Amino acid sequence: MSLSTALSIAQSALMNTAKQTSVVSRNVADADNPNYSRRQAVVTSTAPGARSVDIQRATNDLLFRQNLGALSAWSGQNALYSGMDQLGVSVNGVDNASSPSTAIGNLQQALQLYATSPSNQNLGASVIDAAKQVVRSLNEGSKAVQDFRTQTDSQIATAVDDINSLLSQFQDANTAVMSGTRSGTDVSDALDQRDALLKKISDYVPVSTFTRGDNDMVITTGDGTTLFETIPRTVSFAPSSGYTAGAAGNAVYIDNVPISAGTGGNTSASGKLAGLLQLRDSVASTMQSQLDETARGLITAFAETAPSLPNAAGLFTWSGAPAVPAAGTLVNGLAASISVNAAMDPSAGGNPTLLRDGGANGAAYVANTGGGASYSSLLVAYGDRLDQPMTFDPAAGVSATSSVSDYAANSIGWFEGVRQQASTASDAKEALASRSAEALSNATGVNVDQEMSLLLDLEHTYQASARMMKTVDDMMTALLNAVE
Repeated sequence: MSLSTALSIAQSALMNTAKQTSVVSRNVADADNPNYSRRQAVVTSTAPGARSVDIQRATNDLLFRQNLGALSAWSGQNALYSGMDQLGVSVNGVDNASSPSTAIGNLQQALQLYATSPSNQNLGASVIDAAKQVVRSLNEGSKAVQDFRTQTDSQIATAVDDINSLLSQFQDANTAVMSGTRSGTDVSDALDQRDALLKKISDYVPVSTFTRGDNDMVITTGDGTTLFETIPRTVSFAPSSGYTAGAAGNAVYIDNVPISAGTGGNTSASGKLAGLLQLRDSVASTMQSQLDETARGLITAFAETAPSLPNAAGLFTWSGAPAVPAAGTLVNGLAASISVNAAMDPSAGGNPTLLRDGGANGAAYVANTGGGASYSSLLVAYGDRLDQPMTFDPAAGVSATSSVSDYAANSIGWFEGVRQQASTASDAKEALASRSAEALSNATGVNVDQEMSLLLDLEHTYQASARMMKTVDDMMTALLNAVE
């Protein structure tokens, strides 16, 4: 081997070692970056005595796809669980303290006390106050549900804007990957950026990918709808300014294909959008229906009756017609319009004794025809009706036959049951997402200990190459001295 060849080899070794050291240093610097994939500088022979360094990026497509799926599942589940926590407190209060069920229980107690001493007008006024609390819980609960739907609608609109922005960024990253692949330059950073964007996109919708020539990537949703191919597909949504009971929410479209809402406590929703749609159109709407059915049950239970005359609104009335809604038929928005009958409300100039005696709708409806101050039969009958089975609309998601008081309690039970399922599933899916991310990190992330060990080896290689150059330099110096 000539001295010039040896010098060239030593120089090449120093340059390659410098490149390898730079890669290792970059790995260590980005060890805490979850979106960074470890680089490896591989020395390859290109000709006798000539070597070059190729930068290879650690990948594991199977683990990456599993992580994307786990992230989508957890995002959808977490959106459902977090939203239900907020909705439950807004409608029923902490520990259900302001729920219709609690208010109805207080009304029953007030009725029982009044029935034991029907001549005590203060107890009659207490019943009216308890009835007002029932009305307040239903009115405010209905408003809270529709406000929640409006807020969720706004969150959907924000999520749609976010995903459109992410798809635009993905186009830029994908273009950079394709251009670098065609020119033969290192595209590791662009690939990291593209994968990081995929994780963010999977937070909103489930994604599936495949790669074409020049590293060009195509994204589809879990059901096969194209999300990105060369250019982003449009994700569209028309938000609503407000909601009323029974009003349907607008769909979210990807390339004109609607996204399906999730179902169940352990939701089928993958991605935040499907979870939010389930909250707005299923959970909240069902809760509203149950409030409306509870209000209808109360109007029916306290209706005044008279021979040969239709039932008329008693303690509770509402803004619609007929005065007493049909049995077993859901009336959208009834909980928002139910009120205490002004004829019995002292604050509105009414007389609470009409609850004891009947007659809020005229003399034909008077039950206490003798005018006795100790008459309690009607009060006892009202209390019994709250515990007597009646028919409810099965579309509201609770037992179709039960008493009003049981129905209100079962409504809480339904909500808490779904919420508990959502909580358990959220914990499980979060653990799966964490485990899959950890497995992906172990396969493609940076192990600082290994990198430092490699850096030590490269230091020894650098020292050997430097000594070789020194030896060649000494030999050339000796040779030149001998010639002189």
